[in-house]
Amino acid sequence: MEPVTLAALILALGIAVSILVSIPIAVGIGLSSLGAAAVLIGPESAALATSQRMFAGINSFPLLAIPFFVLAGVLMNNGGIAGRLIDAAKVLVGRLPASLAHTNIVANAMFGAVSGAAVAAAAAVGTVMTPRMEKEGYDKAFSAAVNVASAPAGMLIPPSNTFIVYSLVSSTSIAALFMAGVGPGLIWTLACMVVALIWSRRNSNPETPVRPTLSQAALVLWRAVPSLLMMVIVIGGIIAGVFTATESSAIAVVYCLLLGFAYRAIKVADLPRIVLDASRTTAIVMLLVGVSSALSFVMSFARIPELVSEALLGLTTSPVAILVIMMVILLVVGTFMDPTPAILIFVPIFLPIVMSFGINPVHFGTMIVYNLCVGVITPPVGNVLFVGSRVAGLRIEPVVAKLVPFLVALVIGLFVVVFTPAVSTWLPIQMGLMSP
Repeated sequence: MEPVTLAALILALGIAVSILVSIPIAVGIGLSSLGAAAVLIGPESAALATSQRMFAGINSFPLLAIPFFVLAGVLMNNGGIAGRLIDAAKVLVGRLPASLAHTNIVANAMFGAVSGAAVAAAAAVGTVMTPRMEKEGYDKAFSAAVNVASAPAGMLIPPSNTFIVYSLVSSTSIAALFMAGVGPGLIWTLACMVVALIWSRRNSNPETPVRPTLSQAALVLWRAVPSLLMMVIVIGGIIAGVFTATESSAIAVVYCLLLGFAYRAIKVADLPRIVLDASRTTAIVMLLVGVSSALSFVMSFARIPELVSEALLGLTTSPVAILVIMMVILLVVGTFMDPTPAILIFVPIFLPIVMSFGINPVHFGTMIVYNLCVGVITPPVGNVLFVGSRVAGLRIEPVVAKLVPFLVALVIGLFVVVFTPAVSTWLPIQMGLMSP
C-alpha cells in the first residue's frame, strides 16, 4: 500500500475509532496525526514535526481572544446577567402567543450574543425559564426543547469563539466574520420563533398574558442595557479600529467583572472558581487547536485536501451540488464532533474547493458555523442538548421528540444561508469590512 494511502487510512480510522469508543477527540486526533506522520516521514521525524506544529498552532496572538472571551462568558454566567436579559426579552416579545417560549428564544439569543457560548446560554437561561414555563402550564419537554434549540444562536451572533477559530484556519478577517454572523444568527432565532408560533396555534396558550405599563417596560429594558452594552463596546471597538479582537476580549473580561461586582452577584472569593472553570474550557480548546494543527500538516503533506477535491469534482462540477454534499457531510459530522475540531479538520479540505467556485470565505464561514451549530443540539454528542435536558431534569429522549420540528426549521434556515449570500455578506460589505 502506498504511504500516502496508508497515512490517510490511519487518519480516518483513528479519528473514527476515537469517536466510537469515546476517547477524547483531541487525543484521537493527536495520536492519529502522529501515526500518519510516522508512515510518511519516519517515527523520529514525525514526533519532532507534530510537536513543533502543535506548538506553532497555539502560538498565535489572535488566539488569545478565546481564553479571554471564555472567561468573560463564565463571568456573565455567574454575574446575574441572565435574569435581566430574560426580563428584557419578555418585554420585547411578551405580547406574542406562547410569549414565554418566545421569551426563552430571544433571551438565549441575547445572552449568547454577549457570552458567545451556547452551553452557557442553555444553562443560565434554562435554569430560570424552564421552571417558569412549567409553572404556566407548558409541557416540560417542550420547554426544554425551546431552550435547547435557541441556545446556539449566540454562536453566530458576535462575539463568537467559533468564528475566531474559523478565522485562524482560513486567514479571514475576524471583524468581517463577526458581522457576517448577525444575519444567520437572526435567521436561527426567527426559525425557532416560527416553530413556537406554529406550536401555539395548535395548542391552547397555557399562560396568562402579562402586559407591563410603558414605565415598567422602560425600567426593565434600562436594567438590561449595561449587559447588552458589552457587545456594543466589543464589536464597535473592533469595527472602529480602536482595538483588535484580542484586545477587545480583554476589555470584555474587565467589563464583565465590573458588572458582576456592580450587580453584587460576584464576590472576590468567587474568582478562583471562575478562573478555574474558564481555564478548563480554554485548555480543551487550545489542545484541540494544537493537535488539529498537526493534523493539518499531515493532511497537507499527504495531499489529502487535493485528493478530496478531485474526488468531489469527479462526482459533479455543479457548485450547488458540491455545496449540498458538503453541508450534508458536515450535518452528519456535527452529530459526532464539536464545532472546533470539525472546523479545524474540514475547513482546510473544503475551503479551497469552494473558493475555486468564487464563493467568499466569509460566506463559507457562516455556512460552516451555522451547520455545526445544528450538531450541538443533535444526538448522540450534542452538548447543548445534554445541558438543556439536565437543566430541565429530563432524559434526552422526550426532549429530542419535541426538538424535531425545530431541527427541520433550522435546516431550512441553513439552506437559506447557503444559497442567499447576502444574508451573510450584506452587513460586512456595508460596513466596509469586505469587498462586494
